[in-house]
Parts: sequence; C-alpha cells; structure tokens
Amino acid sequence: MSTLLYRLGRFAYRRKWSVIGAWSVLLLVAVVAALGLMKPFASATTIPGTEAQRTLDVVGEEFPTDDAHITGKIVFRARSGATVSAGEAGVAVRRSVEAVADVRGVTSAAAPSAKAGTVSADGRTGIAELVFSTKKGGTLPATTKAAVEEAAADASRAGLTVELGGDAFSQVKVEVLGPGEAVGVLIALGVLVFVFRSLRAAVIPVATALVGVAVGVLALLSLTSVVTMDSTSVILAVMLGLAVGIDYALFIVSRHQTQVREGMDPEESAGLANGTAGGAVVFAGATVVIALAALSVVNIPFLTVMGLGAAATVVVSVLVAVTLLPAVLGLMGTRIATSTVPVLRRSTERAARRTERKGAGRRWATLVSRRRWTVLVVSLLGLGILAVPAADLQLGLGGTQDPDTSAARAQRLVDHGFGPGYSGTLVVLVQGATRTVVATAEEFSSTVRDLPGVRAVSPVVTATSGDAALISVTPSSGPETEATKGVLVEIRHARDAVEERTDTDIAVTGTTAVNIDVADKLSAALPVYCLLVMSLALLLLVVVFRAIAVPVKAAVGFLLSLGASLGALVAVFQWGWLSGLLGIKDTGPVLSFLPMLLVGILFGLAMDYEVFLVSRMREEHAHGRPPAEAMIRGFAHGSKVVTAAALIMIAVFGSFVFADMQVIKGMGFSLGIGVLLDAFVVRMTLVPAVMAILGGRAWWLPRFLQRALPDVDIEGERLARRTTHPASAPGAPPRQTDAARVAVGTGGGDA
Repeated sequence: MSTLLYRLGRFAYRRKWSVIGAWSVLLLVAVVAALGLMKPFASATTIPGTEAQRTLDVVGEEFPTDDAHITGKIVFRARSGATVSAGEAGVAVRRSVEAVADVRGVTSAAAPSAKAGTVSADGRTGIAELVFSTKKGGTLPATTKAAVEEAAADASRAGLTVELGGDAFSQVKVEVLGPGEAVGVLIALGVLVFVFRSLRAAVIPVATALVGVAVGVLALLSLTSVVTMDSTSVILAVMLGLAVGIDYALFIVSRHQTQVREGMDPEESAGLANGTAGGAVVFAGATVVIALAALSVVNIPFLTVMGLGAAATVVVSVLVAVTLLPAVLGLMGTRIATSTVPVLRRSTERAARRTERKGAGRRWATLVSRRRWTVLVVSLLGLGILAVPAADLQLGLGGTQDPDTSAARAQRLVDHGFGPGYSGTLVVLVQGATRTVVATAEEFSSTVRDLPGVRAVSPVVTATSGDAALISVTPSSGPETEATKGVLVEIRHARDAVEERTDTDIAVTGTTAVNIDVADKLSAALPVYCLLVMSLALLLLVVVFRAIAVPVKAAVGFLLSLGASLGALVAVFQWGWLSGLLGIKDTGPVLSFLPMLLVGILFGLAMDYEVFLVSRMREEHAHGRPPAEAMIRGFAHGSKVVTAAALIMIAVFGSFVFADMQVIKGMGFSLGIGVLLDAFVVRMTLVPAVMAILGGRAWWLPRFLQRALPDVDIEGERLARRTTHPASAPGAPPRQTDAARVAVGTGGGDA
C-alpha cells in the first residue's frame, strides 16, 4: 500500500493542476446535484421489527386519517382567574383563531374546546389545532408562518400567553457552519500555525478539509431525494468531516514539511509523506468508516443513514488527503518550509534548536517510565471515577430542540396545563373477530384504567371494518420518564391473560411507545456493537503491530475512555452538572443513539492515535533499541503531532456544544470529551506506562501467527528503506534514509 500511495503522491504533485481541476469539477457537480435534487429533511423515526412500529402501520390501515399535511398548534394560557373559553380571554382566543383561519395556506383552525379535550381541567390552557396546505415532509412557507404568528399575537396583546408549536413550528433550520463552528475552525488554524510555524502551511489542512466536507455534505444533500434523512445526519457529517479532514492533512503536511526542511526534494518528499503518513491516514480512515458502517447491523434506518452518511464523508476526506493535498503541496514547492511572518520564522529557528535538545515529549515519556506503576494506578482511578455516572445511563429520543424556541415553550405550557402525560399518550390496538373486539376493548380499558401511573383512558374507538378498536391511554408522567416506560410494560404484561381468554391480539403503539422501543432496541444492541468493534480493533491491530499485548492494551484503553466519556455525558446532560456553564438549558435522558455513535467514532480516532504513537515505538524496537528506550524515543517523535491532532479534534467537536439543537450539543460534547480523555489520558499517559511495564513482552507474537499474518507495512518501512535522501549540504551525495527518522509521526521532532 505504501508504494501505491507514494506513486500517487508524486503523480498528484507533478500533475497538480489536473488534480485540482478534477476536484473543482467534482465540487461543481456536487453543488449542481444538491441544488437540483435536495428535498426537505424528514423527522419521522421508523424502527422495523418493533411492536410499536408494526402496530403503528396497522393503525394507519385500519384508521385512515388525512395526515398528508403539516399540522401545528397554538397554545393559549389565560391569567389566574380567567379561562380560555369565556370572558375577555375567550373572546380574544376566538378572534385570534378566526384570524389564523383566514391566513393563506391554513386549511383549518379549530378553537380550544372542552368537548374535544383541548381545554385543561382548570380552563386556563387551551390548544388550537391547525392544519396547513403544505404537504407533510415539506417546509412551511415563511410568509404563512409570519402571518400566523401575527394573527396569534392578538391574543397576547389581550393579556394571554401565546406560543406556537407542533410540527409546523418545530422545523429546525440547519446551519452547516454557524458562529460556534467557525470559532472551532479558527482554533484549529491557530494550533496548526503553532505546529507548522508557518501561516501558509497552516491554511492548507483547513482548506482541503473544507473541500472534503463540501463535497461529502453536498452529495448527502442530493441523496435526500431518494433517501429519508434528517438534519442530524448532515451535521454529524460536517462535524466528523472537518475534524478528520484537518487531522489527516496535518499528519501528511507535518511529515512533508519536516523532510523539505531537512533538504529533501519537494516532489520526492510529497510522495514519501503520502506513502508513509498517508498509509496511516488510510488505515485510520478505514477504521472510522468500518465502525460507522457497522451501525447498519442494528437495523434502524435513521441510524444506518447517519452512519453511512458520516462514513462517506470520511472516505471523501481520506481521498482528499492522499490526492488533492499532494497537488496543493505542489503549488507550494519549497515555500512549505518557510514563513513570510518574521515572528513565525524566529519561532521555527527556536523550535529547530529545541529539537536538538531533549523535547517535552521525551521528558514526559521518561518521567512516565520511571513512575510507571504510579501513573497507571492514578490514571485508572481517574477514568474509573469519571465512568461511575455511566451506570445511571438512561436513553430516550426527546430533548432534540432548543428549549428557548416557541415550540419548546408551547410544550411546557401543555405539560403544565394538561399534565406531562398529555404528550405521551399510549395507543392500544385490539384486533379480533367483529363480535368480540368491542367487548374485549371495553374490558381491557377498565383493566388499564386501574394500572398505576395511568391518568386517563379514552372511550373505545372502533374501526370501520369492525375487527379493530383503539384505546388512548394518558399516563401521569412525561413521555421520556422511567415511569411512563413502566406503564407501557404494565400494559403489555396485563394483555397476556386477556388475549389468551378472548382470542384477540392486543398491541401498544404511539410516538411514546415507538421512542421507548427504539431506546430498548439500541440498549440491547450496544453491547453487541461494542463487541463487534472491539473484535475489529483486536484483529486490525494484531495485523498492524504483529503483537498480542499491544492490541489488547489498545482495546482496553478504548473501553476506559469510552466509559469515562459516557460518565461525563450522563453527569452533564442527564444530571445537569455544569450544564449552565455549557449553555445546556434542558436535561433528561441521553439521546438513545448517541452512545452507539460515540463508540463508532471514538474507536476510529483512538486507533488513529494508537497507530501514530506505537508504530514508531515498534520501529525503534525493531532496529535494536532496548524496550524502554524504544518507547521513549518513539513517544518523543509521535507525541507532538498526536497532541496537535487531538487539540484540533477537541476544538472542532467542542464548538458544536454551542449549537441550538440539544442533539448536536450532546454529540459535540461527548466526542470532544472522548477525544480529550483518549488522547491525553489513555494514549499519552497510560500507553507509555503500560509499554514500560511490559517491556519486550509487548511485542511477543506466536510463531504460527508470525507466519500467517500479512505484513501490511502501514508505516511504509520498506518504502523508507529504499528511498534515498539528499543530504542537506549542497552537493552532498545521496544517502540511505534513516528509517527511524522517516517513520510515521515524526512531526518535526520531539514535542
């Protein structure tokens, strides 16, 4: 692989304008395709194979409704002592609803009615149900939305609290790069300037990463015409594409810049950097892609789309890194090694002098080696404490919108007036022979009414066919609570005896039941998915490092960082610790698919850092260094680039914590804290400590595996051995490249 990437790098360097032109055409095609094919994002969650989803499909057939249009609601709240149905408040409510009904694009507007169940028991809260002419799945026109808001404002001027909610007013505007994300990119640029000591070199990884994100995201947007996709899939692709795109370019440019500064011909350097650092980039990208694509085994459509969409963006980022990046380096030539900024020039000279002395990376590795057991115990204790909250992990699908929006405020008014269970209704479907369905439904309705946690049960509704009936159950608790989940379990448990005695089928569905089934299915799939990913990690790392202990250590380290990350996620987003500091306005169950995404993405990034650190240790040991010295030298060369890569990841992921959507906040926080813990506690602290403890045993491999395993040469060692490197002195003859110096992760010397 290293030889192929070496040739590809030299080709792209020589044919730079052709390669850049090809990517420009591809970007233009992606823009045209997205503009012509993009459809509105979907918000529905379908889970094939679950009881709630199967029952929901049957309900749609037996009880057809006109749900082809967007719906919304206006929630009115009268002052103390007044009601929404009488007096001045009632007049104001009716006037507002009549004005809304006259708005162009509104099909119907039903005023609050006690008979329809849209007025609270105290009479102070009422819900006006709206239906718009816009087709379901479309976007409500801004003019219609503004006109409805203006008409509803008449009631607020009369002293009522008025908020708009429902699907029509819960649509989220997707910002691919908002102010927070732009700050993250700027921080990443600052880290790159510090690493490269050159502004022009620092701009290259950011620019190429943006190209990769643009192509990947535009391709995803064009696929919305044939694939059901929500906005979260696109934002995850942006988040991950930016982070890995900048990091992958960092590895290659850092290697190339170091070689050019040492006197290597720029074209040869671009090929060698692509063949060595580029090989590790391909491996790292492949691990992320495989882990994300493996999300499809859970058989949840929206999670499959999310994983495959993010994986496709990572593939584009890898292709950009090994093709477009060498072409851009061809534009730079020898200027990649210099800076036009005097401060950065002086910084480069000082860094070169520091490289000749012991760097921070060598000093840290030496300290860890001397205090290996203390470092090991302290690190394990710290990660274990952080992981404690993970035992209380609760999963759900709510809390995805900004709590400051009118839709969120409308929901809070409904919860306050009607009780939290009003929005968490469970729908019971009874099917059987026409002569027994109604009687069975009535009997089961009485049984459900007496269950703990049930607030109300609606009258039985019979289908036109006569062989199906519906019962709506309103719990006392909200849809995202354990109490409501308990009500669902009790209903399903109580039906068994009734089904057997009456020869009917009873099932429970509704949005709340669907969400609970999603969470349960994901909870059950998480251990299986973790086992799949861990097995993949062990297999890949055994092949890469040709050792047993190192892959086991890497896999255990990944589990430690994962547990600590989940613990921090629970503490902040579920328990509310530091939530105010991070701008988290609403706490509750963790988004059900977030742990699985964290496993997939963090696994790939952890293996990335493991390869860049430990591969150099392996090479030093292979060249005859004692185990302790090989660990210290390898860590010293790889620590700088891994530190920079981790800081960039943290900056990019962390910037998404300030997004409006709770789901994006959770993704940004969990990935940012995951990279922080894995890079600096596990890879930069635990790894050198364990390697010092293991010594030469770290590289043991049974003989039968030595013969059976392929040598993938991920570091490009064979390529490095045959590559000549001109001495830096003018006119000096070529000499053999020192494989120890050109290994992946050199990064310009000691950290």
